[in-house]
Amino acid sequence: MTAVRQVPPAGRSPASAPPAPPAPPARRGSAGRLRRTDGGPPAGAARLLPRTVAARVRTLTALSLVLLLAVLGIGWAAIADAREGVRVIGHDAGPQVVATGDLYFQLSDMDAQLADALLIGNAPGGGRERALARYDDDRRRAGDALLKAAKLADETTETNTARDLLDALARYERLAGQALLLDRQEPHASGPPSQKVIDLYRRATDLMKLDLLPKAYNLTLDNGTLVRHTYEDKRSAVLAGRTWLLAAGLALLATLAGLQLYLARRFRRLLNVPLALATLGTLALAGAGALMLSGQADHLRKAKEEGFDSILALSRTRAISNSANADETRFLLDPGRADAYEQVYLSKSQTVLYLKAGNLTQYNDAVQKGLSFEPGRAPFLGFLGTEANRPAESPEQRARLKDGMDQALSAYQKVQANDRRMRDLVKAGQRDRAVAARGAAAADFTRYDRSLQRLAQIHQKAFDEAVADGGGGTSGWYAVLPAAGAVIALLVLAGVRPRLAEYRWSK
Repeated sequence: MTAVRQVPPAGRSPASAPPAPPAPPARRGSAGRLRRTDGGPPAGAARLLPRTVAARVRTLTALSLVLLLAVLGIGWAAIADAREGVRVIGHDAGPQVVATGDLYFQLSDMDAQLADALLIGNAPGGGRERALARYDDDRRRAGDALLKAAKLADETTETNTARDLLDALARYERLAGQALLLDRQEPHASGPPSQKVIDLYRRATDLMKLDLLPKAYNLTLDNGTLVRHTYEDKRSAVLAGRTWLLAAGLALLATLAGLQLYLARRFRRLLNVPLALATLGTLALAGAGALMLSGQADHLRKAKEEGFDSILALSRTRAISNSANADETRFLLDPGRADAYEQVYLSKSQTVLYLKAGNLTQYNDAVQKGLSFEPGRAPFLGFLGTEANRPAESPEQRARLKDGMDQALSAYQKVQANDRRMRDLVKAGQRDRAVAARGAAAADFTRYDRSLQRLAQIHQKAFDEAVADGGGGTSGWYAVLPAAGAVIALLVLAGVRPRLAEYRWSK
C-alpha cells in the first residue's frame, strides 16, 4: 500500500501550523509510580472526602452523633467509677475497717479489765465487780464487732483471719476464766496475786498481744489498704472522666457549630433552630456533667481524708491508749515484768503523741511543758500530731477540731501526770498507795477517752455527710444521660433532614 502524504491547507505552510499542546508533566509518587497532576480524579486520601453538599452534611451529622455517643459513654463510665468509690468507702470496706478498729479496742480493753480485776483482788469496795462487768461487756461487743467483720469479709484470707480470731478469743477466755477462778480460791485483799495466777494471766495477755491483737489489726490493715486503693483509683478515674467529658463535649460543640455555619452558608438560612437547641443542650449536658463529676471527686476526698482517715486514726489512738493504760496495771500486777511494761508504756505513749525523749521521765517532762499548737503546725507527731495537722474544710469545722484537740491534749497531760505519780510511789516502796492512786486516776483516763470519742464524732459526721452527698450526687444521672442523648440526637436529625430534602428537591 502506498502512503498518502497529507497536504496542509492552502495559505499555510507546515512550519506555520500551531504546535500541539504539551503533555502534562508527570511526577513520581512516594512509591516511584507516576501520578497525574492535571484535573483528573483526586488521588489518595482525597477520594475519601465528601464531594457533594449532601455528602458533607451527612458526614458532619454522623460525626456529631458519634461524638454525642462518646460524651454519653464517658459520662456513664465516670459516674460508675464515682458510685463504686462511694460504695466501697462508705458502705463496704470503710465500715468494715471501723468495725475491726472497734474490735481492736474491745479486745485490748478486755485484757485491761482482767488485769484490773486481778490487781484489785477481793478487797471490799475495791471495784472488782465493776471491772468484771466491763470485761463481760467488752467480750460481748468484741463478739459483735467480730461477727460484723466476718460478715463484711469478701476475701478468703479475711474470712480465715476472722475464724482464727474466734478460736483465739475462745482460748483467751478459757485462760482468763482459770486465772479469775484460781484468784477467787486464793483471795487477797492487797498485794499481787499468787504466782500461779500471774502465770495464767501472763499466758492470757501474751495470747492477746501476740495473736489476737495482731490478727485484729491485720483485718483493719487489709481493708484500710482496699479503701486507700479504691479512693486513689476511683477519684483519679472520675477526674480523668471529667477531662475527657469536657474534651468530647467541646469537640461536639465545634462540630455542631460547623454544621450550623455550613447550612447557613449553603442554604442561606440565618439560624437552624433545632441545631441551635442541640448545641445549647450539649453545652448544658457537658457543663452539668463536669460540675457533677467535680463534686463527686470532692465528696470522695472529704469522705476519705476528712472522715475515714481521722476516724481510723482516732480508733487506733483509743486502742493504743487503752492498751498503754492496761500496761500501768500490769506494771503493778506483775513486778517480775515491771521494767518491760514500763518500756512498752513509753513506746505506746510515743505512738499516740511523739516527743523526743530517752526515757519515761523525760517524756513526761516534755508533755507537761505544754502542748499548745496552731492547726497545721503542731510541734509533736504521732497519731495526735497527725490529727492536729489535718486540714479542715471550713473555719467552723476548724474551730471545732481545735477545741476538741485542746481538750484531748489537756486530758492526755493529766493521764501522763497520774502515771508519773503512780510510778514514783512504787519506787518509794508505797505500793498500796500506788494501787489506790491507780484507781483514782481511772476517771481522768475516762475523760481523755471521751475527748477522743468526741473528736471521732466530728469526723464521723463529716464522713456520713460526704457519703450521703456522694450517693445523692449521681442520683438520676443514669436516666438523664440517655434521655438527654436522645433529645440532642433528634434535634440534630430534625435540623438536618429538611435541608437535605430541600437539596434533593432543588436538583
